[in-house]
Amino acid sequence: MDALIPFTTSGSLVDIVDKKVLIVLRDGRKLIGVLRSYDQYANLVLEAAMERIYHGLQWAQIPRGLFLVRGENVVLLGEVDLDLEDEVPLREAPWQEVYGKIQAEKNQAKKAQPVKDRELHKLGFTVEGQEGDAY
Repeated sequence: MDALIPFTTSGSLVDIVDKKVLIVLRDGRKLIGVLRSYDQYANLVLEAAMERIYHGLQWAQIPRGLFLVRGENVVLLGEVDLDLEDEVPLREAPWQEVYGKIQAEKNQAKKAQPVKDRELHKLGFTVEGQEGDAY
């Protein structure tokens, strides 16, 4: 009764070395590049790394070059299917355009925050970072 046990340590990365991978980091950034090396802590070395940003049906890439990723910051790591990569129904745009739209949305949300805070305060909630949040 010899069952195959999945290999869940960093050693399982050996199959995707020298392949194109997508990495999602804890801060939400998405990196695409060729996995060149890793260690027992799942620290990763990406070659020809690109940071991908998305907004709606648009995406853009920002070149990052050789990139070292600390293993504790990796949320998701997967191999990119090169055959399916071109079939994604998104449109590539200049990174300045996509980044500008993302920043505009963030600024709009920041302006709306005081209104949200006042409405939540009326319902009995405290504003984050105010009285009652200290432990």
